[in-house]
Amino acid sequence: MDLGIKGKWALVGGASKGLGYGCAHSLAREGVNVVIVARGADALNAAAVELRKLGTTVLPVAVDITTPEGREAIWSVAGGPGKNFDIVITNAGGPPPGDFRNWDRDAWIKAVDANMLTPIELIKATVDGMAERGFGRIVNITSSAVKAPIDILGLSNGARSGLTGFVAGVSRTPKLASNNVTINNLLPGAYDTDRLKGTMKGAAEKTGQPIETIAEARKKTIPALRFGRPDEFGDTCAFLCSQQASYITGQNILTDGGAYPGTF
Repeated sequence: MDLGIKGKWALVGGASKGLGYGCAHSLAREGVNVVIVARGADALNAAAVELRKLGTTVLPVAVDITTPEGREAIWSVAGGPGKNFDIVITNAGGPPPGDFRNWDRDAWIKAVDANMLTPIELIKATVDGMAERGFGRIVNITSSAVKAPIDILGLSNGARSGLTGFVAGVSRTPKLASNNVTINNLLPGAYDTDRLKGTMKGAAEKTGQPIETIAEARKKTIPALRFGRPDEFGDTCAFLCSQQASYITGQNILTDGGAYPGTF
């Protein structure tokens, strides 16, 4: 299927690896020019080398996107579209797990800044231009914990639920929805990424079990009996950015192999 987005410009956060890289790869494969962002320059530049093999323009910007200075570097990168992105994929690493009794105000502010306020700033900077041009796709990578909160992920539950509530309102603004601008959230479950491996490594060290045992036990909680792949997550993201997805907006799309047991 031709997604009809060849030649568009996309901004992809957290794109050096994992789900962000999966999204950047799927978009670049469709002929989308991408500005990829992450903090670590080495991993980001290595990702750019691979993405360029797909034949599109790839501009890596190694900055902290949660800061005004970092975002300004993105808007001003040489050869980029400025703020005139057609597609924006927001993606911030989740806050650390823990006991809410140990989180002070600074921990909460940091979580909200990265996982709620930064995506809102990116939306604010780009969405009106999208509406004027008659095309825009914004996809926020959040978490399945928005749908099924996990007690030790309270920082993530709170901050990302705040973003979800914001998107529910702004995505339904007639100025945006009637001008072919969509805003949706992708809620990943357990994907085969460094973050998941790190979580399982911690569990293995805590319990004394081999990491392979931890992984197999986790897979058994998923009806698909496996972890998701970043490339299939990227393909889902790319479809939400397609011309064909113009009637999908304000939605929270859960991709978890069937792990969430509810109807709604």
